[in-house]
Amino acid sequence: MYVRDAKNREEVWLLDHIEAMGLDDTAFRSRDYVVAIDETSGAKAGFGRIRLHKPEDGDDVCELTSIGVLEEWRGQGVGAHVIERLIEYAGDEGFETVYTLTGEGAYLAQFGFERIDESQLPSVLQDRLAAKRNGTDSDAVPLAIDTDEFRMRQALRDAFKQASEGGETDGADEDTPEDFGIDPDTATYKYDTGRH
Repeated sequence: MYVRDAKNREEVWLLDHIEAMGLDDTAFRSRDYVVAIDETSGAKAGFGRIRLHKPEDGDDVCELTSIGVLEEWRGQGVGAHVIERLIEYAGDEGFETVYTLTGEGAYLAQFGFERIDESQLPSVLQDRLAAKRNGTDSDAVPLAIDTDEFRMRQALRDAFKQASEGGETDGADEDTPEDFGIDPDTATYKYDTGRH
């Protein structure tokens, strides 16, 4: 099992699972996501996103959002590793603090996220919190973590290493004609000379 950046061709897969899980797809861009992949089967097990906000009146703000793990992969450390990868990314990009707006605060607390008062949120996230409560997560509360304070229990690391091959197996992680909307049985090619 490993976590890597999402590929453009995974946009439909991401949107389908975000919708099925009732997650937030505001300002969706597939390049903001990471995907957890089973290295043996190529099955996608989970995903998550870092969303950067660029307010006109201050510093950029980093938000962790849309973390999802397919049901058959839950309880195996997949979500923890997706979150870890996103926090590392935020730290590498120079962010000291990552915010999240979620009703899953108890889960995130194990990694070092702490609930903060709404007044401590950057203004761009105060507006987003209100929208999120009215949309995808009525129980959302603001949480924050310093990127260098993230921690993960060894049990989650061990579970991730041994995650089972349940879940969707949609083949190896290689480009196929179908990934680009091409039906290989009926396609014609621009430079087909007709000679075989």
